[in-house]
Amino acid sequence: MLGSRDSQSAESAHFTSVDCTRFTSIEWHDEIDSTNTELLERARRGAPEGLVLIADTQTAGRGRRGRRWTALPGTSLMMSVLLRPPPGPLPPSRAALVTMAVALAAIDACERHSGVRPSLKWPNDLVIAAPGFGDRKLAGTLAESISTEGKLTALVVGMGLNTGWPAVPDELDGIATSLNLESGAPVDRTLLARLVLEGLEQRYARLCRADHGAGPGDDSGAASLLAEARCCSATLGRRVRISFGQMSKGEALEGLASDLDAEGRLLVRDDVGITHTVSVGDVVHLRPAS
Repeated sequence: MLGSRDSQSAESAHFTSVDCTRFTSIEWHDEIDSTNTELLERARRGAPEGLVLIADTQTAGRGRRGRRWTALPGTSLMMSVLLRPPPGPLPPSRAALVTMAVALAAIDACERHSGVRPSLKWPNDLVIAAPGFGDRKLAGTLAESISTEGKLTALVVGMGLNTGWPAVPDELDGIATSLNLESGAPVDRTLLARLVLEGLEQRYARLCRADHGAGPGDDSGAASLLAEARCCSATLGRRVRISFGQMSKGEALEGLASDLDAEGRLLVRDDVGITHTVSVGDVVHLRPAS
């Protein structure tokens, strides 16, 4: 996203840890190439779970599918977290649930901070819906993993959330927005970051306990997360078009986004009644939710 610097209200003092969470090492950078790239490199060198990087600006920020993510200083919350999911509850096939937990924590944080509750566009974008205007993107996430011998040893989840635009740029009108514009008030990015991490701890801790619940097969952590995702979804119940990139030679799937499966994948029912399970792809909403 491309924004311009807004006049910021005084923000809270930067914190280096969040009480009662695993996020005990939080670094703040005025400028960095990419919080995700830096955190992946540290993960390969053995950095522990709970390390968080937050930047005022990125010179080489990345979005999904290699897209560039740019924002002028002071206009976005750009943050990456390092997690090392336990292999029992969270094998590689369920890594998407962790990324979903980050997005849901951000939705909650936006509402608690600014009174604005975004919706979740599958897989993990935050959008603001308005009748007649479609969905305007507020935030995007990018998850990158390190696996060893088929086991997920590290997961870095980055997020860029627009917080301080003076106005929507002409080229993004109807496409994107910023939290301050939606709420009509300045955003304290430091406080917002704390709220995201507090919410992530609650959801991630439940996922880590998913296989250690009340009885055999108990999966209440994932089930509660998926239930929350369904309630927040801007995608379910809508007709969608999903493109799969160059690898599929431009092929696309159209149909009704009907549900999420146990691993957070999107279920799409096409026009002849066949349900497809989609694990990755670019989604376009074709019709408003019913």
